Amino acid sequence: MSKPILYTFPGSVWAAAPHLALPELGIDADFSEVNLLEAANFDPEFLKLNPNATVPTLTHGGKSYRSTAEVIDYLASISSTKVAPETSITKVVHEERIDPNFALYAARNDEELVQVSGSFSNVFTTTRLGHLKRYAATPEAQANKPFYDGRITKLSSLHAVLNGQAADDAKQGFFSTSTALWDNVKDFLVETLPAAIAEGPFIGGARPGMDDFHVAVWLARIAWVSGAQKSEEGVSVLEKRFGPLPKKVKAYWAAWIARDSWVKAYPENALH
Repeated sequence: MSKPILYTFPGSVWAAAPHLALPELGIDADFSEVNLLEAANFDPEFLKLNPNATVPTLTHGGKSYRSTAEVIDYLASISSTKVAPETSITKVVHEERIDPNFALYAARNDEELVQVSGSFSNVFTTTRLGHLKRYAATPEAQANKPFYDGRITKLSSLHAVLNGQAADDAKQGFFSTSTALWDNVKDFLVETLPAAIAEGPFIGGARPGMDDFHVAVWLARIAWVSGAQKSEEGVSVLEKRFGPLPKKVKAYWAAWIARDSWVKAYPENALH
């Protein structure tokens, strides 16, 4: 059988999870880049592979795996390397209330909104929205018109907030959602994550398990959004933002960034 094909993008938080899992599980794969900046995940051809229009997506043996969980589960199922099974924390880390993608845009007040509006996050949103509208206007997209309309509405609302075009109640709602996000992220860091680590250093024990592939990339994104550019800056930056981290969380980060799989997923230890 041919190798799995992983549809991925270098800056995607969740696409990094299978990049960690592949070397840990001893699996070789081919890669196909889906340029999220150009909204290539909304190309009608890509929607044939994954109607959710998300990466990572994996194809193998004539089947498609269309979410991070499906991709990781499938890779584990075909690997001869056995790792600790998934627990409830994997579902928790994918909950919207601690969404690492929204963390890119989160602003709790006008001052933070000005910062986000002047950052690459706004460029990313504006560029994606333009490409999304172009895909939506193609004849091939008309069969999925409700899907495209919904995505345009959602991205347009975010674009309006970031560019001072939203009504005040929408902006205040955005501030409230952002505040809740960062409160929930802190709770996860100081309570949920250390509680999930038993003997450590990983949730899966002495080596990364299924949960760890999901949690590690979430943590990397939170560290990066908080200001860490390199892996070695992660703990200090997180503590500057959230206060002292539990010893288990610091040991967790140190154990991950020392692994070869981490350097493969984050070349030159550059976070994203």
